Amino acid sequence: MATSMNSDRAAASQEARGCLIEGYAHDRFADVRRIFEENIRDGVDVGASLSVAVAGELVVDLWGGWSDAGRTRPWQQDTLVNVYSVSKTMAAMTILLLADKAVLDPDATVAFYWPEFAQSGKKEVRLRHLLAHSAGLSGWKEPMATTDLFDWEKATTLLARQQPYWEPGSAPGYHGITQGFLLGEVVRRATGEMLGDIFQREIAEPLGADFHLGLDPVHHARVAPMIAERTHDGPPRGTPTELMINAVTNPLLYPFMTEATGTAEWTAAHIYAANGQGNARSIAKAHALLANGGEVGGRRLLSEAWCRRALKLEIEGLDLVLGMPARFGLGFGLPGDWLEAPHSDCIFWPGSGGAMSLVDLRARMSFGYAMNQRGGSGTLVDPRPMKLLRAVWAALSDF
Repeated sequence: MATSMNSDRAAASQEARGCLIEGYAHDRFADVRRIFEENIRDGVDVGASLSVAVAGELVVDLWGGWSDAGRTRPWQQDTLVNVYSVSKTMAAMTILLLADKAVLDPDATVAFYWPEFAQSGKKEVRLRHLLAHSAGLSGWKEPMATTDLFDWEKATTLLARQQPYWEPGSAPGYHGITQGFLLGEVVRRATGEMLGDIFQREIAEPLGADFHLGLDPVHHARVAPMIAERTHDGPPRGTPTELMINAVTNPLLYPFMTEATGTAEWTAAHIYAANGQGNARSIAKAHALLANGGEVGGRRLLSEAWCRRALKLEIEGLDLVLGMPARFGLGFGLPGDWLEAPHSDCIFWPGSGGAMSLVDLRARMSFGYAMNQRGGSGTLVDPRPMKLLRAVWAALSDF
């Protein structure tokens, strides 16, 4: 594999609506490159990036289109964009790393680290329940304004006080925004540091991954604001559950979460479940850590055992928030109804509107896709990255 990966890289540079598509793709991934180029050319994507790493080496690294709705600023190699819930995978990796260092234990109670959390029947809630979206805290019960998402103390204090919506550990229920505050406060109590700072120092910087959980304002000029869907701006369509209504209306997330992505206040905030700033390259490079058993470029950051711990099923069943079947491990989705994969050694999670992260531990492959045009398919996993991902797996089957 290493020899084939070092073959001449095919340049991908093509005019698409007046804007160059740039980067490279290994010859075996020509079909992946073609699909990406067509998406830009045909306007399926306004601006986007796509990266695939195999055995720690980038075999696909493409970007192109425009970073603004008016199509005046080309998408650059270092353009950043809000990837929404792909942020959760970076937070989960940080938890795995802290568990590997024996700083955290997924089987420990949350109250062990955060005593106030034991209120209102939550004394036995485990850290793994937070990671697997089964803690019963999918939203706030007390009124929350959108600006309260910037108030760490208020957001976490209210969650510590409230009673779960369902018996913790009994069923999955997507913690769309709350998960980041819950995990982040556990990390803060256990280490005295913010989760985003640990991620930056222990994962992003060593791997050269330009991904940020709380963006330094010096980088804000590189951010491409999100573009609202043409006909719909919000969570997956369908008959919403009461818990879904609560999760997206308290606070009112849409269209706020689209409009806020271009503001420095949003990008710098500690909203670890939803405001991560990155691009496809940074997603693929960060997740190469898990794909390669915790060692990249001859440097071990995480044990293989804790990488593979992410594959263990924590809970499955009808998601009480999303109203569809779900399978969760430690901070990642597992293959099933949401994602058809060629085997079970895969973990993934999408971002609202279309971003995508996936780790294939068997193929030692990590996949990242990030864009600025929100999709409107109404499915959890957007068709754009899924089409690209299928082409990647088809190419990998030849190795």
